[in-house]
Amino acid sequence: MRRSGSLARQVLLVRVGRRDGELHGAADVLPEPRYSDRPRRRYGLKRFHRTRIEAIAPAAPVETLTGGEATTVPGALLPGERTMARRVKFALVNACTLASLVLGINAIFVAMGGNVRLAALLLIACVAFDGLDGALARKLGVSSPFGAQMDSLADMCSFGLAAPVVVYASLAGEVPTAAAGVAAALVAACAAIRLAWFNVSPQDGRFFSGVPTTMAAAVLALMVVIGLPVPGAVQIAGVALLAFTMVSSFPYAKLARLVKLPPWVWLAPVIGALIDVRLTFGLIVIGYLISGPVLWLHQRRTI
Repeated sequence: MRRSGSLARQVLLVRVGRRDGELHGAADVLPEPRYSDRPRRRYGLKRFHRTRIEAIAPAAPVETLTGGEATTVPGALLPGERTMARRVKFALVNACTLASLVLGINAIFVAMGGNVRLAALLLIACVAFDGLDGALARKLGVSSPFGAQMDSLADMCSFGLAAPVVVYASLAGEVPTAAAGVAAALVAACAAIRLAWFNVSPQDGRFFSGVPTTMAAAVLALMVVIGLPVPGAVQIAGVALLAFTMVSSFPYAKLARLVKLPPWVWLAPVIGALIDVRLTFGLIVIGYLISGPVLWLHQRRTI
């Protein structure tokens, strides 16, 4: 009788624990039985503990079905249907991102070797691959949070580190070393702030908030390739101004909006480049930097 009474208590405890787990939506640990309620037979003890483990075991699915195919959701690099074609497209996009990163690293090595112009050309190639990976990701439909983080890290390497090193190498012989180091460090710091800010801020489809790091690096690289005939102090001031515009809140038009401008607007820069490429480049950069405060004032007045 005592043995059968203990077995009945065990069954009752297990059923009550299961019912409580169903009601509360969680597999809570069942309370430990009192010493007087513990089964005295070894068979009953093993059966009781095995039943309790089954009652508290999690039953969350690891995989879900997407498009007729099992896809692991947690931590998936490529969300959505995981077909071979989409994986190849995903690999192609990330290969462009890695190409930008590798070119940035080599730009640092080349600049340290003294060939500053070649390093600047490698930076321009970084800009090209950075624009290519985003365009391919949107066109091929393989955009992902992983790709966005990879792009941000590659941008920091190429435009937040390689570009300041190239600028430092180009200014080292014309200005004091300390001034060149401060200007390069300012570019790196502002690029890091901007990339982190960009990752956590809502995006506007029409304008950038501040000059993007890609465009800032392109301006710095072209400045080195063209070789602007301006004093070193003016170059330091220009580099500092460009760094501060990256972390400003002024709206700057995106390239997609600039491309839609009337053709006659692009005719003037083309003719100017044929006459004097350095002067035309300087005027374009100054005009673009001024457009941000002008648009900001216009938006303030219309509100």
